[in-house]
Amino acid sequence: MNVTQYDSIARGTSDEVITVIRPGKGFTNLELRAVWQFRELLYFLVWRNVKVRYKQTIIGSAWAIIQPLMAMLIFTVIFGGLAKIPSDGLPYSIFAYTALLPWTYFSQAVTGSGASLIGNSNLVRKVYFPRLIIPMAEVAAPLIDFFVSFSALLVMMAWFGIAPRWSVLALPLFLLLALMTAFAVGLWLSALNARYRDVGHAVPFLMQIWLYASPIVYPVSLIPEQWRLLYSLNPMVGVIEGFRWTLLGREVPAFGVIAVGAAVAVVLLLGGIIFFKRMEHTFADVI
Repeated sequence: MNVTQYDSIARGTSDEVITVIRPGKGFTNLELRAVWQFRELLYFLVWRNVKVRYKQTIIGSAWAIIQPLMAMLIFTVIFGGLAKIPSDGLPYSIFAYTALLPWTYFSQAVTGSGASLIGNSNLVRKVYFPRLIIPMAEVAAPLIDFFVSFSALLVMMAWFGIAPRWSVLALPLFLLLALMTAFAVGLWLSALNARYRDVGHAVPFLMQIWLYASPIVYPVSLIPEQWRLLYSLNPMVGVIEGFRWTLLGREVPAFGVIAVGAAVAVVLLLGGIIFFKRMEHTFADVI
């Protein structure tokens, strides 16, 4: 059983203490302070995930660059070359790669966090710690790959003669939005996957649909005006548009679209934390 409250009761001799373990109750009992108290465990899990990812590999962290680069080449040939999809006046290759940068991070974080409880079932059943740490570690670990693949983007920007502008200062905000969205979705999926294993099979399919529902291979300008508000409910729309604006100096994005996506991400995150905590007391029994 997950532990969120402790009661220590003295019985018999003065040095005999019985600890009564009870699950937390109520929507407001989220025990977020406990996550900070177990921050060392979070660091350990993140480092373990990074080490396992590249253990016994030949080229190591270079895989973080190869994956988005190969996707960029395919998209450039098919969508930029054959389909002639516009790229807002930018070279299609860097147009696609700038979007693939946050998307690859988001996809890895959601996929990893969605399966995190099942993958750490032995740890969940044996010892108490805030279960939020498990999906949180899976969301944090792909940031290493993000920064490695970001170096390739800097090389591409230099190749195409694109210099950073003042807007690059806003880049951490859009990265934070991507992280928050990934964590929110990961909380929902991990809690559901612990009870319904079908969710694990559906996640790759979900990510494929989400990829084409985001402006990665096409610009937002292709979306009809009457559908823009509905389209902006996808938080990754604001993230990708923000990355292209801050890094490539393209026209200022519609901040209304970004605001709507950010609001959706906040609602998903708050709802995900509450739902995860409500399901937490059953994890050790069902995984």
